[in-house]
Amino acid sequence: MQVAYTSYNLELKHPFTIAKFSRTSTPVILLKLGHDNQVGYGEASMVPYLGESIATATTFLKKVDWNRFSFPFNFEEISAYLDHIDTGNTAIKAAIDIALNDLNGKLLEKPCYEIYGADPTKMPLASYTIGIDEPDVIREKVLDAKKFSILKVKLGRDNDKELIQTIRSLTDVPLYIDANQGWNNKKQAIDMIYWLHDQGAVLIEQPMDKSDLDGNAWLTGRSPIPILADEAVQRLSDMDALRGAYHGINVKLMKSAGMYEAALMIKKARSFGMKVLIGCMSETSCATQAGMSLAPLCDWADLDGPWLTRNNPFDAPQIVAGRYQLKNLAGLGLEGISPSIQLPFS
Repeated sequence: MQVAYTSYNLELKHPFTIAKFSRTSTPVILLKLGHDNQVGYGEASMVPYLGESIATATTFLKKVDWNRFSFPFNFEEISAYLDHIDTGNTAIKAAIDIALNDLNGKLLEKPCYEIYGADPTKMPLASYTIGIDEPDVIREKVLDAKKFSILKVKLGRDNDKELIQTIRSLTDVPLYIDANQGWNNKKQAIDMIYWLHDQGAVLIEQPMDKSDLDGNAWLTGRSPIPILADEAVQRLSDMDALRGAYHGINVKLMKSAGMYEAALMIKKARSFGMKVLIGCMSETSCATQAGMSLAPLCDWADLDGPWLTRNNPFDAPQIVAGRYQLKNLAGLGLEGISPSIQLPFS
């Protein structure tokens, strides 16, 4: 197995502000794996709350015995091996998993979505995220989202209603709401949920602290729209404790350690009767198209990373009539790879 990787600073178009922090860029590692004259690309997007960095990711990569990965790839064994190296580091594990999935598809001459049994005709509508900001910037962001038929809105501060009213002065598209654990009073939260329902919200992610299982379950039992776990669920092992406390989950590849486990989480959520949103961090088209490959298995898709950034080193995925388009290309289907990240093998 040939290996090459580089760090990359993914710059955001606007400061990205949620309930508890703000940032203007995201550190990323881009990974390339080679085998039998084919290459696969992977990505680790390391947002602050997951506790990873370029340094921790690089340290993890140096511990990997790449000779263990032989085609045909056994993703169950690979996942167990990576967890044996370290129990954390889910983003860099995701980069390895995504690169191996891209390589696997190319070696099999099949798109990743076909390998995972995802039907492109069942692709959910795409959403565009609006971070917390001043009204003038909110208006600018809404105009940036003209390709999208759904807006995902970050809430969790004192100006939640003002933000929604600003958006509603410009558009009446459906809204996904993400409070990012920003609400701490369940009775005030349920009042807000009913108000948001009247404003066209169709789901709400992580309204209260992830550790407050009872509070979130109380809201789930009373909410007119689905309540989804986000920060409360990262990996497959987290899911049993959430059964009955939420209507659904937000699966993100950077939390699940990649596509293989994300697919297992989707399957398990279905067995629980739960709905699924597939989401993303601040990502390039690499991780985005990995998520897109699983999106037809889900109810909703929030995979807007390339449209929120200034320096995506790949072509952006195509959107037609508000839906991502999966092409009949082997692997992830990445195109337009920038010369700056060709990553020659040593």
